[in-house]
Amino acid sequence: MAMMLKGSRITLALLGCGLLLPAARLKAQQPTPSSPQAQPAATQGQEQDPLKRPRSAKEEFRAQKELGKELKGGYRTWLEQDVTYIISDEERRAFKSLGNDEERDAFIENFWLRRNANPDSPENEFREEHYRRIAYANEHFAAGKPGWKTDRGHIYISFGAPDNIDAHPSGGNYERPATEGGGNTSTFPFEVWHYRYIEGIGENVDLEFVDTCMCGDYHFTINANEKDALLMVPGAGLTQYEEMNHGDKKDRVASNGLTEAGMGPQGQSQNKEFDKIEMAAKLFAPPPVKFKDLEAVFGSEHKILTGPIFPFDVRTDFVKVTESMDIVPITLQIHNKDITFVTKDGVSKGVVNILGRVTTLTHKTVQTFEETVSVTEPSELLDKAMNRQSVYWKALPLIPGLYRLDIAIKDVNNPDHVGIYGQGIEVPTFHDEKLGTSSLILADQMNSVSSREIGAGDFVIGNTRIRPRVSSKQGTPVSFNRNQSLNFWMQVYNLGVDEATKSNQASVTYQITDLATNNVVLEKQLESKDLGAHSDQLTVARTLPMAGLQPGKYKVTIKVNDTISKQEIAQSAPFVVE
Repeated sequence: MAMMLKGSRITLALLGCGLLLPAARLKAQQPTPSSPQAQPAATQGQEQDPLKRPRSAKEEFRAQKELGKELKGGYRTWLEQDVTYIISDEERRAFKSLGNDEERDAFIENFWLRRNANPDSPENEFREEHYRRIAYANEHFAAGKPGWKTDRGHIYISFGAPDNIDAHPSGGNYERPATEGGGNTSTFPFEVWHYRYIEGIGENVDLEFVDTCMCGDYHFTINANEKDALLMVPGAGLTQYEEMNHGDKKDRVASNGLTEAGMGPQGQSQNKEFDKIEMAAKLFAPPPVKFKDLEAVFGSEHKILTGPIFPFDVRTDFVKVTESMDIVPITLQIHNKDITFVTKDGVSKGVVNILGRVTTLTHKTVQTFEETVSVTEPSELLDKAMNRQSVYWKALPLIPGLYRLDIAIKDVNNPDHVGIYGQGIEVPTFHDEKLGTSSLILADQMNSVSSREIGAGDFVIGNTRIRPRVSSKQGTPVSFNRNQSLNFWMQVYNLGVDEATKSNQASVTYQITDLATNNVVLEKQLESKDLGAHSDQLTVARTLPMAGLQPGKYKVTIKVNDTISKQEIAQSAPFVVE
């Protein structure tokens, strides 16, 4: 029976609770019963909604002045980038009215709690899925601007992946369906996304995106004529109705495709103007909040276990999602020889409980995770399994900053056998306009995943499953056997994009250096356009066989030279070939 690892994804919990302003402020700002602003008798004694409480002119001026000074950095990015598509107008106004960072932190926590489909769980699947979608949009829909800013990115972030996509990446010859008037024409590149159901909009929803600039920037349209490359060419690309009645396209051009995409053979209108306009308005409106009255408590602090040493290895990496949020994959490696196995009915099973906690410098817990990992082997193969390792993975969304990561593990079959890890981590900020990279990850396994697995599951980052190689001793290089392959993965952020061509222009060089001689034994250069021409972000993922390398110490280096922004950056990671 194969070894089994059980794991689940986790999410981030921030600070505070509630949209309510602090009670002290409310008391100070409410009118007294004797004042001219006192409440009517019918409402006296009732609690006033602090979000609807009017401000004096002086308070409003002071609040706006403070807002201009304070709403910067991560808070501005959170409002204008991270949640811009899902925050309601009321929530946006409430957030802008807050007077200090403590209130903003409390607001942000409650923003996610109100959307948590499972309030009894310490995990917030809505938030985790939201940031996964942003990361996917940035990687797949960039077009001279970050993917989250594009129409396809907007729809993907709001509604997830479509059930199917009818893609025409090169455009060309196109037979119109009857609903578009029939006939033959030539088109710009376009895609039709089909959703079986979108809440609040309906069933069998088709969304059309057209790349009229031929630069990869597909924009949403309700105009069925917009993809028609021959629309302005006299006598070409006519609909069946236009051909049969010797008509021209002036009615189609004048209507902008809203009233009709082209009359059918009987002259009937094939589209419903107001239905399309209404659908477009709903698509780009913030989704409704399902859990408006939710008040959740994160629960009591977990107690980190203590006891005899149970050794294990930990690796942390950093991957950008937005300027104000990173994904921090944490990889735990446990040697099977350190696990206590119990054999029953020919099957040997070891069980390890894992407890983790992330805290700020002020000892505020922002993340906890608990998981049970099982390692199961046929008893006759247990001796061989003792030479292997079991690897466990968690991906944490974290705001840039300084944290402490504490992890404890416990051998269930030997309760006194425990291990503890504690380490400070600095989650980096990836500033706009500044070239940056994720961690350079060396992996023993790496492969693309299916569209259904993108961004989900253990060891999955974007559309790649990558299992990091973990060093058996902190600070020492990871090792590979000559019969294995070296897999390396790294993302590059904030490449310059030419305004005219909507394309990046950078060179990416990777090389293997023999550290004993300092000689470069392998070097290859790639062009950024081959990794994603229209994106300010690209991913370098390569697999190299180790058979050609002699045993020894080596280093893999990836260098990026961006000719548009005039910036260079490099990342290196050592490894050992045994």
